[in-house]
Amino acid sequence: MLQETRLHRIRALLSTLGHVSTERIIKELGISRETARRDIIELEASGAARRVHGGLMAMDAEPEPPLTVRSAVRAREKRAIARAATRLLKAGQTLFIDAGSTTTMLAEELRTMSGLTIITNSLNAALTLSAADEGEKLNNDIILLGGSMLAGAQETRGELTVEEIHRYRAEVAMLSPTGIDSRQGASSFHPHEAAIARAMVRQASQSILLADHSKLGLASRVSYASVQQIATLVTDSGAADSPAFAELESVLPQIIVA
Repeated sequence: MLQETRLHRIRALLSTLGHVSTERIIKELGISRETARRDIIELEASGAARRVHGGLMAMDAEPEPPLTVRSAVRAREKRAIARAATRLLKAGQTLFIDAGSTTTMLAEELRTMSGLTIITNSLNAALTLSAADEGEKLNNDIILLGGSMLAGAQETRGELTVEEIHRYRAEVAMLSPTGIDSRQGASSFHPHEAAIARAMVRQASQSILLADHSKLGLASRVSYASVQQIATLVTDSGAADSPAFAELESVLPQIIVA
């Protein structure tokens, strides 16, 4: 395969995904690691992409920071949101939660409740919810969804995870989007995160979005829930003065300010 053809295919992947790993380039194009390395260097030199650890990132891509970084940003607001969200639940319910900094804090708050069945793809949430001495009975039933993992990932993902979600029905899905907009609805930057959230929305009777004020009015790369599919938005007091807050108030059934 000519280099020009290879570079065109890699640019197409970047346009769709925003980020492409070296391993995926090798697999998709059927080339050697050394050839992939040369193509990555060429794309960076031409200004078409920038090299990151393990692959390439599109120049216009703005992914969320790693979970370890996000957890420390607006932690007080996220904690308040998590506490307010727990007040919407009651014993006996089955609950989906996805992987994110706010839903990790939600898991900490859910430890004070009992009688829930909690289904998640978040390793942090599952470990938090199951923290107890061996043999001790947990307050809630915890189901960790299977699936693929990448280096440094704190969540399961991929087709297997989505298929497992479709095995369950839940009263509530509590999700933490990258952005929520009055026209575009809830969205994520990464397609694999959007696929999981979309499946959870589909399999739940109602969807509750947990989003601090910085996410209001934002539309990220991949939408996974329309405004018609969102029952409640839980946000923090910093949202009140935002024009996006007023727009969301006009289209959503319920907004709770923590």
